[in-house]
Amino acid sequence: MIQTSFPDKAVMAELVAKMLWEIKAVHFSADKPYKLASGMASPVYIDCRKLISYPRIRSTVMDFAAATVLREAGFEQFDVIAGGETAGIPFAAMLAERLSLPMIYVRKAPKGHGRNAQIEGHMPEGARVLVIEDLTTAGGSMFKFIDAIRAAGGVVDHGIALFYYDIFPQARGEMKDKGVTLLNIATWRNVLAVAREQKLFDEKTLSEVEAFLNAPLEWSGRNGGVSALATA
Repeated sequence: MIQTSFPDKAVMAELVAKMLWEIKAVHFSADKPYKLASGMASPVYIDCRKLISYPRIRSTVMDFAAATVLREAGFEQFDVIAGGETAGIPFAAMLAERLSLPMIYVRKAPKGHGRNAQIEGHMPEGARVLVIEDLTTAGGSMFKFIDAIRAAGGVVDHGIALFYYDIFPQARGEMKDKGVTLLNIATWRNVLAVAREQKLFDEKTLSEVEAFLNAPLEWSGRNGGVSALATA
């Protein structure tokens, strides 16, 4: 099934943000910050895995993902869709179906037994692979999968995240320097805009969230988290 409808990019971003609020995948907590895997303290947390449990929403999001890929990367640019273990796997399957392409998935590390495989499925030598993740902060986790695909003979020059934090101005450029263009649908700015429009939180909380988005490491340092990251 090929996606041929191309909604406005801003409309897609706003609708995905509204969907994430609707299914309670978004959490704001300025008084008791969340601790992220990087060690950062954050007043925001998002669980995009919840999307798979809502058929109408997941179908719409995957339509948007297909439209984003075709419009921003092209119609004949990829041979395989790859999902990273574990959150990216269901989205890779759905996007591959939308684009009528084969699918593979990539483990975080080789299996450790049997064939000791890190990539599951068939990926021909030289295949042009699009990697999909549910979300990314600065692309670090995505590159674990990209590096494995490249080591196995695949070609990766694009990745897509359904949700991109977009809090580090240099992150997209750093990915580009490594040969990968990042595509995405929604960001924290879209989520915050919906929260403001619908008055989902008090102004103090919204202001703290905006302060974090504008200067995440500084906010983290003031709130008990790291103030610098070891890697991008």
